Amino acid sequence: MSKEKSCPVAIVGAGPGDVELITLKGRRLLDEADCIVYAGSLVNSQLLDGCRAEIFDSKGMNLEEIVEVMTAAWREGKRVVRLHTGDPSIFGAIKEQMQALDQQGVPYHVVPGVSSAFGAAAALKAELTLPEVSQTVIITRQEGRTPVPELEKLRLLASHQTTLLIFLSVSMIETVVRELTAGGYPVKTSVAVVEKATWDDEQVIVGTLEDIAAKVEEAGIRKTALICVGKVFGSSSLQAVSKLYDRSFSHGTRKADKD
Repeated sequence: MSKEKSCPVAIVGAGPGDVELITLKGRRLLDEADCIVYAGSLVNSQLLDGCRAEIFDSKGMNLEEIVEVMTAAWREGKRVVRLHTGDPSIFGAIKEQMQALDQQGVPYHVVPGVSSAFGAAAALKAELTLPEVSQTVIITRQEGRTPVPELEKLRLLASHQTTLLIFLSVSMIETVVRELTAGGYPVKTSVAVVEKATWDDEQVIVGTLEDIAAKVEEAGIRKTALICVGKVFGSSSLQAVSKLYDRSFSHGTRKADKD
């Protein structure tokens, strides 16, 4: 296959862990690929079962090595997939890869995936945006070796008292709790920690800001977990009713029931 006829590199979201939660398009691209570079520390390797492609695990590779593998394969006319965990747009480090591919003149496209944020919500049977409870979801992380912008410090985000999904921070759970309470969340605020959402060995820890750090420590959770904070993760008896299906509420596809 000539370079001009080569397919663009596909940057694919693998989903949160369950092999059935990859999109149909993502699954097809994996099956058709000649070269797959996957994030081995996070992606479920069972997704690669039966693939005919040459497979590279990127967990021990640097950016230049990853781009070199993809570029060389593309120039040989091969179908290339870069497989990321969850949805690649959230903490996926794809921008730097796309910039490097641009510099090499290699075309690419992105195939979205199911984020672990939604895998965790499913595990918790939670609606992230409950009417009159929370209509905003903030996805963020606690500052560690990777800094965050000054206006995005956790204690400042906490002032909004909304649904908060904190990635890449469970190893700093005590710091997270301090920042959230300093920012205004009451110590009785509901918190859930979901480790390896949708995997067979998924683990869910529930509590409040007052006790979650101790529970996480006792469970031995150190990584691959999402911290979920807010009223929407509270008691299952929490009442929240939208107008969408309210019989007394008219909208574009239904008239109110006057009876």
